[in-house]
Amino acid sequence: MKITYHRFLFFTSETNQMAKLQLVCSCGTVRGTTADMNAKTGTRIMCCCNDCQSFAQFLKQENIVLDDYGATEIFQIPVSYVKITTGNEHIACVRLSQKGMYRWYAKCCNTPIGNTMKAGIPFIGLIHTFVDKASIDDAELSENLGYLQTKFSKKIVPLDQQASQFGVMSKIVFNLIHWKIKGLQKPSAFFHDNGKPILEPKVLKG
Repeated sequence: MKITYHRFLFFTSETNQMAKLQLVCSCGTVRGTTADMNAKTGTRIMCCCNDCQSFAQFLKQENIVLDDYGATEIFQIPVSYVKITTGNEHIACVRLSQKGMYRWYAKCCNTPIGNTMKAGIPFIGLIHTFVDKASIDDAELSENLGYLQTKFSKKIVPLDQQASQFGVMSKIVFNLIHWKIKGLQKPSAFFHDNGKPILEPKVLKG
């Protein structure tokens, strides 16, 4: 069954409530948590890009990860906000190309975890499949900014559900600069302090 908007993940701008998200793969082997977050933490989007679709296809998780438009729900937060508490040995990584993003997943059950850039960039695109919904059932919910990269969508996305490309990119760039100034690239669950990934990713294309 395809998924639709997951309006259960994060918090509204009308509350100052802070809460941690509990993270868990579908089989429960890889678990973690985030730092305290609220509505102003990060950027929540639906990404239709062909790379996100290829990642879901690689994991054979299309029916779980992608919605009817072929979009993945992603919440972009500082990478240092994510802590893996158990199951580190089951974390795996692929890159779709030599210069592609690092795409992390739990190899025990092929649950996608999130996407990062290289070490030093304080960013992870946390994927909805790694978030335990029960941990935030009592939280106020934020709005998703909408669909991006809709030229790759499986069907036409209504205009009122499409995000402003310029608006989202401006917010992402602002966040990256702000997070870098605050030093939120470390500690990272996915990179050592020397900048090396915790494991060498499999590169799918040369």
